[in-house]
Amino acid sequence: MAIAWIDGQWGSPHALALPLADRGLQLADGLFETILMEAGEPRLLQQHLQRWQAAAQRLAMAPPPPQEQLLPLIEQAVQRAQLRASSGALRLNWSRGQAAPGSASRGIDLPGPGEPPLQHQFWLVLTPHTPSFTPLTAMVSRHERRNAASGLSGCKTFAYGQAIQARQEARVAGADEALLLSTSGELCCGTSANLLVRRAGQWLTPPLASGCLPGVMRQRALELGLAREQRLEPEPQAGDQWLLINSLSCRPIHLLDGWPLDICQDPAGFWRQLL
Repeated sequence: MAIAWIDGQWGSPHALALPLADRGLQLADGLFETILMEAGEPRLLQQHLQRWQAAAQRLAMAPPPPQEQLLPLIEQAVQRAQLRASSGALRLNWSRGQAAPGSASRGIDLPGPGEPPLQHQFWLVLTPHTPSFTPLTAMVSRHERRNAASGLSGCKTFAYGQAIQARQEARVAGADEALLLSTSGELCCGTSANLLVRRAGQWLTPPLASGCLPGVMRQRALELGLAREQRLEPEPQAGDQWLLINSLSCRPIHLLDGWPLDICQDPAGFWRQLL
């Protein structure tokens, strides 16, 4: 079963709610992390929290809850969701919240000097999840591009409208997934995963300068020396193997814009090396 927590309340994610004035709800003004849960334990929790905290600082938000505050809640969530013996997806959410009661503040402006700070909001959701390693088909989106110059591109925000549109574009075209180009013209990422390309015996991934999200699994591959950054063009080369990877999956691309690609034979094994 799925379980959620907000403001001291436990319940179904379908039953609990945010205040209507919350900026996360109104403006997608917030950050989240999605963390793999295995045997009741959050995998790579510190790496996720470091990214979460860095993004909050970058966006001039209050610091999100620290690890010591989160761990008891995560433990309770595991018990309530009965996920001690199976895997799950934990989503940590941090919204810029809402203005203090009685404030006339509205719109996109942040409080100025002397005004009460916004009341940030935290909630979590834990759902059952089985990591996926099945091959998929993909296309390069013709309509959506990641903004290489935007600071928001480096933050995992609530604003996923572009990814939704690109994924729908792919589905209408008969593909499973869309790859996004950067505004600089290079390949960037998938709609919800980082891109890895194995070429001449080396895993390559687009640099952060492309506007791709600094994914936790992407960073692990770089730290472990299993991949390196390189600008990538949308045209595959003979013998390429392409992967879309995140904390919950590692899926080979076997067909890109109608062109067959070599398939990585052990995506699960590669993914496991990073945990």
